[in-house]
Amino acid sequence: MRSDAVVLGAGIIGICVALHLQKRGRTVVLVDRRGAAEETSFGNAGLIQREGVYPYGFPHDFGALLRYGLNRTIDAHYHPSALPRLAPFLWQYWHHSRPARHAEVARRYSKLIEHCVSEHEVLAAEAGATGFLHPGGWMKVFRTARERDRRFAEAERWQREFGINYRAVDARALQEMEPHVAPVLVGALHWTDPVAVDDPQGLALAYLRAFEKLGGKFVQGNAGSLEADGDGWRLRTAQGPLLAGAAVVALGPWADVLTRALGYDLPLAVKRGYHMHYRAAGEAKLNTPMLDTERGYFLAPMRRGIRLTTGAEFALRDAIRTPVQLGRAEPIARDLFPLAERLDNEPWMGARPCTPDMMPVIGPAPRHAKLWFAFGHAHHGLTLGPVTGRLVAEMICGEKPFVDPEPYRVDRF
Repeated sequence: MRSDAVVLGAGIIGICVALHLQKRGRTVVLVDRRGAAEETSFGNAGLIQREGVYPYGFPHDFGALLRYGLNRTIDAHYHPSALPRLAPFLWQYWHHSRPARHAEVARRYSKLIEHCVSEHEVLAAEAGATGFLHPGGWMKVFRTARERDRRFAEAERWQREFGINYRAVDARALQEMEPHVAPVLVGALHWTDPVAVDDPQGLALAYLRAFEKLGGKFVQGNAGSLEADGDGWRLRTAQGPLLAGAAVVALGPWADVLTRALGYDLPLAVKRGYHMHYRAAGEAKLNTPMLDTERGYFLAPMRRGIRLTTGAEFALRDAIRTPVQLGRAEPIARDLFPLAERLDNEPWMGARPCTPDMMPVIGPAPRHAKLWFAFGHAHHGLTLGPVTGRLVAEMICGEKPFVDPEPYRVDRF
């Protein structure tokens, strides 16, 4: 096989890169070791987070650090045995999360985030997949007035600086919006700009079908077999050797395996996460995705059922699964919303690919011609898939990028 480009990794990022290249007349082969969108892109909260201008930072207040240090929370958990390996990453992560640095990160990161909904809408319309998208935003719900007021003040600042829209919801209005949620909440912050996705894998597969309809090929192969071949790249696939002019690394949490082999020592780590689906009891209905802010878990209505997702687990990528956060969250979630039986045989686990400065790696590899990177999107892979796909395709094709790619270059580390 021969192609203009090979994209390594068929998660939402890789699929969108491949689709945007194919739309520009390039012949593209998309490669993954298994089926499309079966890893990190399979399980998430299903949000296109237009409000997500501040990527999730490392806490700096002593109370939060003490609480997380006890390792008993839902929103964060860690493997003590992994800390020696993770310590350099966590130190840099903490450093970049200091208020002044975090604010600067947000100013740069927001340039990607501001296009997330519009770029998804374009691809979804072309792919006949708008049925997966549900405008209306999501809510942070609160159990205490102190947390509610703090988050309202934060949202007001974000609205002034970034133009993000929100609605302050009092307890009575919240009960009218969500009559099946227990009346234990003091209000909610309703982010109105984001879009909910009721089947993230289904949306990714719809984009894949659009790619294939344009002539793109999806094959199984081993990204680790990538090697330079003249002025291009060679790769082994299940359908035989592939020769490609350019290669794009979109391997998510496995990106460092290949980049390290190619001589790049990047500060990458993962945040693992879990989910489980439940049937809503009786006639109960959850109308809007919601984060139980003080408890640290998320409930989202999905096609399969109500999806309960947990926060971040700091562990080595391939370490044994430990869904303790899910076990902690389930009884609290049942008290808030009437969940019936579990619908999955076992908890799903995925790994979010992270950088210490909380921004993705997007752009050309500095020491290899025709090699491009597109990974490290942490919690916002679904959010930024089409944005990243368009940006990478524009750079490869020599077009003027619609977003300045300089802040996301790999040689910033």
